[in-house]
Amino acid sequence: MKVFWFLPSHGESRYLGSTKGGRAITLPYLKQIAQAVDHLGFEGALLPTGRSCEDAWVVGSSLISATERMKFLVAVRPGLMSPTLAARMASSFDRLSNGRLLINVVTGGDPVELAGDGVFLNHKERYGQTDEFLDIWRKEMSGESVDYEGEHLKVEGGNILLSPVQKPYPPLYFGGSSDPAIDISGKHIDVYLTWGEPLVQVAEKIEKVRKKAAEYGREVRFGIRMHVIVRETEEEAWQAAEELIKYVDDEMIENSQKIFERFDSVGQKRMSQLHNGNRDSLEISPNLWAGVGLVRGGAGTALVGSAENVAARMKEYEEIGIESFVLSGYPHLEEAYRVAELLFPLLPVERLQGTVSKAASPFGEILANDHYPTKGSEIEDEVKQKVQ
Repeated sequence: MKVFWFLPSHGESRYLGSTKGGRAITLPYLKQIAQAVDHLGFEGALLPTGRSCEDAWVVGSSLISATERMKFLVAVRPGLMSPTLAARMASSFDRLSNGRLLINVVTGGDPVELAGDGVFLNHKERYGQTDEFLDIWRKEMSGESVDYEGEHLKVEGGNILLSPVQKPYPPLYFGGSSDPAIDISGKHIDVYLTWGEPLVQVAEKIEKVRKKAAEYGREVRFGIRMHVIVRETEEEAWQAAEELIKYVDDEMIENSQKIFERFDSVGQKRMSQLHNGNRDSLEISPNLWAGVGLVRGGAGTALVGSAENVAARMKEYEEIGIESFVLSGYPHLEEAYRVAELLFPLLPVERLQGTVSKAASPFGEILANDHYPTKGSEIEDEVKQKVQ
């Protein structure tokens, strides 16, 4: 199991729908989160993309030298950049980070935002363009010189001179729920990312992508993108969930849902259908809460509960084929530590973590300036037994 975190370059707060508890997105703050990800043993972090975000390539590049192990899941945007330029950028990032780049392929699902970016293709056409983009990009990243003429893209002698560290290229991540998106996944993608839906719906999507990949003679791995609110007890976790949306009112929900309705993204529609703009029944399956999606686009669900229950739910997703969990929580700095401290000991996490000497290992605050506390390790062992 691999667990990723999230760099909130689109804004940060303790509460949704309020400036109270808000934090400025500065390079020092993003560096703190990135170094926490690096130090705590997360696989890496997702950097969001879109007009509401700081540019993901600029943010990621600025954090390479501040980190040692974490991987950067950064978006390429077919339609917003040429495939050859995108290949050159990806190869440079991979080389300068010593093989720590992962590629998130984002076609985009908001026609209004896309129009502002100069993209006026409909849903099917955009995925056709993405298909052509990846045909070119994958060949160039693999060292080929490309001559290509499709319906949307044309390249003559496209190539990159400086090859990436990872061969044949950094792994491709992608999430899309429509039929054209599923076809892209089967043909090109290494890791298919679904948003956090109930187990049955996720299992159905996994099976659909697997079948499509088999048609192309390929295999695809799977990940899930969701938020997490984990505490020592169920009561504390659900109280924290309610606290997160306590400033969200009906007008905010209505206005947000109107914006989401203009999207032609099937995935966004599926997210919205989980709560239908109604805050009365937000626990849509055990420990899966749709409250974030009332006002947030994209991933709109969170696993909420005690460490034991959240770990159990994650293992249920793992049993149906999910290998990677891309998590986030508000505020992202504190919650990165909370997730690592509460969840990691209960999960079979592949941790990218450097060696920590016993002298520096966590032992709590020394009691009465005299001796280390001894309680705790036996409690952790007991919790582990319950989850296994």
